[in-house]
Amino acid sequence: MPQPPGPASGTRPDDARRHNRAALLRRLHVDGPCTRATLAGELGLNRSTIKAVVDGLAGAGIVTEAIPTRRSGAGRPSLLVVPDPQAAVVLSVDVRVDQVAMAMVGIGGQILGRHSWNIHRATRLPGEVITHVAESAELLRDELAVTEQAVGVSVPGAVRRADGLVREAPNLGWRDVELGARLAAVLGQPVQVANDAEAGALAEHLRGAGRDADDMVYLAGDVGVGGGVVSAGTPLRGTGGYVGEIGHMIVRPDGRDCFCGASGCWETEVGEPALGRALGLPEGTPRGVLVAELRALAADPARAEQQLAGFAGWMGTGLVTVVNMLAPGLVVLGDLFGALPPVVVDRVRADVERRSLVSRAVGGTRIVASPLGRDGALIGAAELAFEPVLEAL
Repeated sequence: MPQPPGPASGTRPDDARRHNRAALLRRLHVDGPCTRATLAGELGLNRSTIKAVVDGLAGAGIVTEAIPTRRSGAGRPSLLVVPDPQAAVVLSVDVRVDQVAMAMVGIGGQILGRHSWNIHRATRLPGEVITHVAESAELLRDELAVTEQAVGVSVPGAVRRADGLVREAPNLGWRDVELGARLAAVLGQPVQVANDAEAGALAEHLRGAGRDADDMVYLAGDVGVGGGVVSAGTPLRGTGGYVGEIGHMIVRPDGRDCFCGASGCWETEVGEPALGRALGLPEGTPRGVLVAELRALAADPARAEQQLAGFAGWMGTGLVTVVNMLAPGLVVLGDLFGALPPVVVDRVRADVERRSLVSRAVGGTRIVASPLGRDGALIGAAELAFEPVLEAL
């Protein structure tokens, strides 16, 4: 986890206390329980300050101290400072093209409960989705006996981070949807909205394959293709928060028409429909069937490499440009791309190393499948919601 900046010299005692409290909570939230001595060393605080902060949080019911379940060595073990998952809870919502997934998530990243439902063209209307989110949130509150303190939402489209306006989500058919404001009105809590790939990149950086990577790109494959970027340890958001539409990079000007109105976008060659064509499956094949076919291919590397050679070629073509532009040390393949057979990922990696000037210069770019599976954007949306919550506890 990146080291949080210390309080500026000359700050008031109350400001310093709030800063130390937030830094300690973030450390526990992201990296899990640890001893007071570890907290003091990692946060650069003396033991008396750590004691005051931990005692204050314990008194508020936000943390407890417990004996480690695994003990080593002789003598009395040091107590672990453990966050109480129900002391701070957020609602996470991941709006996908075919499904909406929701979860109540407690401090420390623990998923307390979840709910999801499929959506189709008739139920993709913003009002339908918002109503169903509100109803499902009420069910989760009742079932878990918790109330969220903030809400995080991921959406497959261009999102204005300042107010959660979905400027355009082509695969949903949404344009200029005030999603943040409308959800805040019905849920009664502050709402953070982000592009789904940006949320996925945040999740990978904090809890996935990119924990130790300061410069990484997260690439999510769904009906469309999105990208999230972490640069120098910080999410790259661009002007107004509009970033991540890597799938609309033109790679084949004479190619297929895209939902965005252009032709030959990268996602027309490597998105879910393109992967279905490469697998010889009919249009509209359910995602579960696609994933099952990919898993079957993984057991036959020679067949997988042959059948997906064209798909891998287009994947490499787009990634060469991404790597040359952004110079990430790591590329994480998420969502549907995370199910690609290892031999195909190896071929893409070799293609990028051979064709990318930047990859050759840095000695090769790591390309790995996400360990978070399809939960990446859902986890990232929860982290978006936790950002202001941890500051306010």
